Formats: sequence, structure tokens, C-alpha cells
Amino acid sequence: MVTAAIAQERGFGVHALTIDYGQRHKLELEAAKKIASRLELESHMDLALDLRAFGGSALTSEIDVPKSGVGDAIPVTYVPARNLVFLALTTACAEATGSQDVFIGVNALDYSGYPDCRPEFIESFTETARLGTKAGVEGSALTIHAPLQHMTKADIARECYRLGLEPSLSWSCYDPVANAQACGLCDSCRLRKKGFEEAGVQDSTDYAA
Repeated sequence: MVTAAIAQERGFGVHALTIDYGQRHKLELEAAKKIASRLELESHMDLALDLRAFGGSALTSEIDVPKSGVGDAIPVTYVPARNLVFLALTTACAEATGSQDVFIGVNALDYSGYPDCRPEFIESFTETARLGTKAGVEGSALTIHAPLQHMTKADIARECYRLGLEPSLSWSCYDPVANAQACGLCDSCRLRKKGFEEAGVQDSTDYAA
């Protein structure tokens, strides 16, 4: 949500891509539709790609989502190569539609240690996209923007309010409870709550804990 608003602020028309990869936090798919409508995006495409066939993550298989706090190791909520897959699909979409700029909301400061959120990954993929696309070979390589890359979660919360966005429209929780509340205990909820607390701005998210 914040990334899309930043792109708009920079003068871009935003065409959003939401990927239903079999994640257990399906509420983020509905949240994406609401955000696309609220921000009046140019278009919003839903793409189904069921990564449950591979498993290997608490988000795509029957593995408990950790609730004990953010640790130092890469957690079981890491989905194998997720952002690599997402960026490959987005690159294909961008090239097919003649777009030259891709925005992604990865963050490498307050996060769970996922390797595909790091700046070196984004830099490497940018070169891969240049080498592996017709547009890149012909001199119209994609630019990949990661405006949240070096922000803390507190910085992102402040940006949310600076841009006039409603926090509760977005969804972060990995393991929502039955009545569509965010659990409040998974890594994503903890990092989100911590960011709003440190920013000193109100978090309108409905947490179960």
C-alpha cells in the first residue's frame, strides 16, 4: 500500500499485481483489492500460482506459524524463492505491457531475515532481468524500485500517515484468527506493532492479542 502510494507520488501510473500463491493469510488478497480501489490504481490483476505444491514453508503447508517472537535465524515462514518468483512474474507482466519500472515493497531493516529482501538480491535480479528480456537486450531495461528497502518499520508507519493512508486497509498477519483479526503474535504482527509504537502513530489494525 505504501509502496504504491509512493509510486503515485513520483508520477507513475500504477498497475498492481497480486499473486495468490496458496498462502494461509488469504485476507491479504481482499486487502489488496480494497487498496487498489482506494488508491484508484490504473489496474489490478490477480494471478493464481499455487506454491503449496512445493510446501517448505509455514505459509504454504501444515507447519505452525511461530508465535514466540522474532529470532536471528531465517524462520519457517520463509517461502522458498518467493520474491524471486514474484519479480520474475512481474518482469514478464511489465515487459508485455511496455512498462519500464517495477516497484516492490521489500524491506531489509526491520524484517524476519528473508534472503530475498536484501539489497544485493534486488541489484542482482535487476541485472538478470536486463540480460533475460527482449526489452533489456534492446536497451530498454527495467528499473526496479524498492522505496522501503532501507526504512525501519517506524519509518514506513510514518510514511503511511504522511501519505494519508488508512493502516487497517493493509494486511500483514501470517496466521489470522477465525473472525478475521490479525493474530498479533506472529513475526509480521510483532514487527508491524513495533513499528507503529516506535513511530508514535496510531495503528488501527485489529489484533487478537
